Amino acid sequence: MAEKHIVVQGAQCMCKFGSAPDKLKVLTHAKEYANDQEGSTKPIATTKDIGATFEKNMFGSCSKMNNRPCNAVVTEWSAYYEDTILSNGGKVLLEDSKATCPVGGKDCIEIIQHGQKAEPSAQNFANADKNVQAQLNPLSETIEDTPECFGETEVQVKA
Repeated sequence: MAEKHIVVQGAQCMCKFGSAPDKLKVLTHAKEYANDQEGSTKPIATTKDIGATFEKNMFGSCSKMNNRPCNAVVTEWSAYYEDTILSNGGKVLLEDSKATCPVGGKDCIEIIQHGQKAEPSAQNFANADKNVQAQLNPLSETIEDTPECFGETEVQVKA
């Protein structure tokens, strides 16, 4: 996947003919999750998430329909990850995947935010390099202030 994020429920999407973003809803499965610690609130979006698969099912007013309200419908996805198939038979959507709408045409809906958020856990802190943490946060008590901790470099401060 080369540095691309997997798309999860809550991803922000935008149509190039619409006036407002909408959030993606994953309705096709409840088995594979990403990003949340409990693994229960952010299902992975797949190519099977077609039809009315957004929270509001609209992207504001549609310039292709003389600025009348949009009725967002996904007919297919492109630029997805080909090498993994989830339990629903769909392939994983990536942050650069695009959707086709019958009104807007091919690849008119794009993902503007993949839906994942950083959630540091206790394991992240346990695995962190204590010296780096002490340098980033000098008020932490993770290392002792001895010359050995700093490569035996002595620093003198003039008052």
